[in-house]
Amino acid sequence: MKRSILKLSLILGVGLAALGSTGCTTQGPYLGPLLFPIPVSPYQMDAKEDEFKAHERYERAPILPPIPPGAPHVALDPPSDDEVMMALERARPVEGGLPFLHEVQRNNVRIVSEKIADYVDPPRVMPLVGPVQLHHAHYKCTVYYTEVTRVGWPFPHTLRDEDCREVIYIDHNHLHRVGNIQENLPGPVGPTPQAL
Repeated sequence: MKRSILKLSLILGVGLAALGSTGCTTQGPYLGPLLFPIPVSPYQMDAKEDEFKAHERYERAPILPPIPPGAPHVALDPPSDDEVMMALERARPVEGGLPFLHEVQRNNVRIVSEKIADYVDPPRVMPLVGPVQLHHAHYKCTVYYTEVTRVGWPFPHTLRDEDCREVIYIDHNHLHRVGNIQENLPGPVGPTPQAL
């Protein structure tokens, strides 16, 4: 009995000495619970990637050059199919079903985009931007598709809706710089000074 206790204490002592002499636990600052990696689920990772993609592509308002006098002020950038499908996924998500139990798919997708409004606001001064005009373009996007729902339990069956339709409204707003909005101001906003 004493021999087994001595043997066990010797093994524990050698194990603690080996663990204490490794560089992984004694080098660098002690971070406490932050020392151990925290797993991130694929759902959270995919959500962050989608959020970054939407911010990078569609959530920024560009500042364009001024509209020339007499030129038409027509928005030339209708929403892309990717932008419409991202908006539809936010409104009616199909991602994240349970494989082999309940899955929903959109097939045979057709998108029809039509402009419903296109107008330019009067010039104004925005902080950190300067004198600009806000150009509004509103689009109505109708998405036609076939929705296929596969249910795997308790009785496997497939539901197919051939005539699904969703309407998504998308706004494309951007800024146009403005040269002279007030004629009585000196400097780059107003008229240039005359040389004597």
